[in-house]
Amino acid sequence: MILAKEKKISPQKAEEQKAYNEYVKEITPTHSLPKNMAKAFLTGGVICVVGQGILQYCGSLGLDKDTSGSWCSLILVLLSVVLTGFNIYPKLATFGGAGALVPITGFANSVAAPSIEFKKEGQVFGIGCKIFTIAGPVILYGIFSSWALGLIYWAGTMLGFF
Repeated sequence: MILAKEKKISPQKAEEQKAYNEYVKEITPTHSLPKNMAKAFLTGGVICVVGQGILQYCGSLGLDKDTSGSWCSLILVLLSVVLTGFNIYPKLATFGGAGALVPITGFANSVAAPSIEFKKEGQVFGIGCKIFTIAGPVILYGIFSSWALGLIYWAGTMLGFF
């Protein structure tokens, strides 16, 4: 009844507010930071182990380090897109959190997911417009920051700093 006195609302409203607050507290999920961190570590670790396995396999075929790295990236992106298409990667991302979203596989998922979701709207307005909804800003600012840093490096080289 303190609520009713402080805010000058009716006792009925105060009871409704109390019931509502209890309901919100009941349905709000609780998160354990150590548990989430462990799941992210495990998920990211498994993705990295798969990547390392691809690198080792490519190396065993006689490919050099750079070519093996390129094949590893391509295969991880392909796996991510295929798993996104079968609705497996979103479940993995829900379980692993940042462990699944940070590596290159997460970026591939962020490009593939909107295109799959909006394909019913057509090639142009669905896939074409929505494919870079999440990845577009990453690409834009990545290109811009690399251009800015390249300009700084070029100017520093011309001035003898580097």
